[in-house]
Amino acid sequence: MLSMIIRRIGQSILVLLIVALVAFSMFRFVGDPVSVMLGQEATETDREMLRERLGLNNSLLVQYGRFVGRALEGDFGVSYRTGESVAAMIADRAPATIELALFSGILATIFGITFGVITAINRKGFFSQFIMTTSLIGVSLPTFLIGVLLIWLFSVELGWLPSFGRSGVTQLGSWWHTSILTLEGIKSLILPAITLGLYQMTLIMRLVRAEMLEVLGQDYIRFARARGLPLRSIYFDHALKNTLVPVITIIGLQFGSIIAFSIITESVFQWPGLGLMFINAIYHVDIPVMSAYLVMVSIIFVAINLIVDILYLFIDPRIRDAANAGASE
Repeated sequence: MLSMIIRRIGQSILVLLIVALVAFSMFRFVGDPVSVMLGQEATETDREMLRERLGLNNSLLVQYGRFVGRALEGDFGVSYRTGESVAAMIADRAPATIELALFSGILATIFGITFGVITAINRKGFFSQFIMTTSLIGVSLPTFLIGVLLIWLFSVELGWLPSFGRSGVTQLGSWWHTSILTLEGIKSLILPAITLGLYQMTLIMRLVRAEMLEVLGQDYIRFARARGLPLRSIYFDHALKNTLVPVITIIGLQFGSIIAFSIITESVFQWPGLGLMFINAIYHVDIPVMSAYLVMVSIIFVAINLIVDILYLFIDPRIRDAANAGASE
């Protein structure tokens, strides 16, 4: 088992190095940083001095090694547009995105598993059919359209929730700030969280339903019914437990997707997070910010995949036994 974990860590490091190479290449092939920072009217002497200061006159290998070394220290340079440290920009906006991702991920997981179990147990009931029919909305409609419809209904027509922005922010410590400690902040979080988590909830629900239906047809479930075990014990202690392995995979990957694809939701609701920062960086060709965002998202995905792989070893004894058998050969 230990050898499997070490192998997964090595693969994760290799993936991060490849992503870092892609992010580094953006500096070389997406515009000229010297022209962006100095403008077209700068003299050749000024350009050469800046190139020397940025290390652009060094070989590509040296530049790549320096980029990786600085990234390990959390240093991604300065923004071409604002001159602000990219690390400081990420630290300032990360709490908003993490809070939105956690809130939407929790909603998607709770309702996805709940609705999945309900539609599997009573798959011919009216409520189950209604859930399955309306869940098509989460799959069919694009995220920005769902956000616009929610704004029109709950903000414009009903006036219950704010249509944009992050309100009621409370400072916690030196750099973390949250909006879940005030009623105004929770209200501003509801619509973007639903918009961001609707697709993930539908995906989790359909996966849980499919896995539950498959497990409920197994022989050991029939045997449990024949023994007269309570239905609650059959459904939750036996059936649901054996559906968790693929569900954990999807939940882990979808949490990374929530952060990576929060760009559209944050743009629709003007949520001051990393996604909106990335959109502004693309518009202004702010390469350091774009590179840092790419590296950060890849770290999140790789870390989640690594955690899920390790959880497999503890949840599914078959995978643990296979890993131990492979290590002993």
